[in-house]
Amino acid sequence: MSWQNFVLSLLLRVKMKPMSKHALDVGKTRALADKPVIRPRLPSGWRLRESTDPSLRGEWVEREKPGAAPRLVLYLHGGGYFFCSPRTHRPITFGLAAAADVSLFALDYRLAPEHRFPAALDDAVAAYRALIGAGFAPERIAIAGDSAGGGLALATLLALRDAGAPLPAAAALFSPWTDLAATGETLVTNDRSDVMFYGRSIGLAARFYLGDSAADTPLASPLYGDLRGLPPLLIQASDSEVLLDDSRRLAEKAARAGVPVEVKTWHKLPHAWQLFSPFLPEAREALTEAGAFIRRHLP
Repeated sequence: MSWQNFVLSLLLRVKMKPMSKHALDVGKTRALADKPVIRPRLPSGWRLRESTDPSLRGEWVEREKPGAAPRLVLYLHGGGYFFCSPRTHRPITFGLAAAADVSLFALDYRLAPEHRFPAALDDAVAAYRALIGAGFAPERIAIAGDSAGGGLALATLLALRDAGAPLPAAAALFSPWTDLAATGETLVTNDRSDVMFYGRSIGLAARFYLGDSAADTPLASPLYGDLRGLPPLLIQASDSEVLLDDSRRLAEKAARAGVPVEVKTWHKLPHAWQLFSPFLPEAREALTEAGAFIRRHLP
């Protein structure tokens, strides 16, 4: 464990984990997320560009001089479907775009509880179709996301496949939240070791997004979906997080369905630790690994 991880984990355990012990407050959580402690810098030679297109609300991270045959990552941020934004996740999007050497579009999808399931999914599918319409070839697109965004990326793949649409070439999922029914064993066994959440908070947070929808609906909880025909997956998770089983069971089910899947379980790191890349060496290493995976699968 790096000293940076030791310090970060201690701060999260003291400052953030207690917030998940009782009923979650949407307003307070959003206000906290909107005051990032770590502010990333764009890599040299890259630019940030806002998009206000109705189907592509969000921001682009791209080279100042893009190549002739652009490759792209569609990134879906985490935050339990009810907080965070592309802006809060720039530590990931800046680092992933540079590591993969691709343009990246971070979608600003609608948030719960104002916009419940399937609003986020509808936005993600519409954004992918808009990118295809803008000239990006499916075989040159990867989709990625962390936490709720990782689950949303997987649900987007299911929705596109079921609609007969061409799929992206690969997907990178960081601590994906795939089971909104909250049935994983590590919600209990990792309740003490997780430095960010108590296990019981996962089911409570799910209701913001689900509303009256069943928690095992595959397009909300893709762990319950048919995974056949999906592109290669990279899954990164921490062995100490309460959502570990969401990754572990997903990997097992994907392998049984014949989906190429790479799983990397990291030791004693916070949930979605890639978000702390400006400070945390393990986060930069994880993004480098994800970038290499994406480069292998995008021609």
